[in-house]
Amino acid sequence: MANRRIYLGNNPWESTEDEIRSLFTDDYKVVDLKIITDKETGRPRGFAFVELATEKQALDAATELDGQEFGGRFIRVREANERPARNGQQRRGRGDDYGWK
Repeated sequence: MANRRIYLGNNPWESTEDEIRSLFTDDYKVVDLKIITDKETGRPRGFAFVELATEKQALDAATELDGQEFGGRFIRVREANERPARNGQQRRGRGDDYGWK
């Protein structure tokens, strides 16, 4: 694992930042959290990116949280990829645009 960011997917759309932070026990230090929203409506899209203090914390959190139930849904937790550079084109519907494997 090369970074400290993880992708947190299949979140309930109504989940708040505080609710997502509550997934992480005292063993994890959340440095940054970004809930991805629709550009047109501003509504959450059901996934977020979380940056943790260390690579080990990110790896451990991904292992521990993947498949857990959260708000009636089973979340997906993966290492986040760096967002690819855009060359003037808007791509839609491809998971790799949002940083997950």
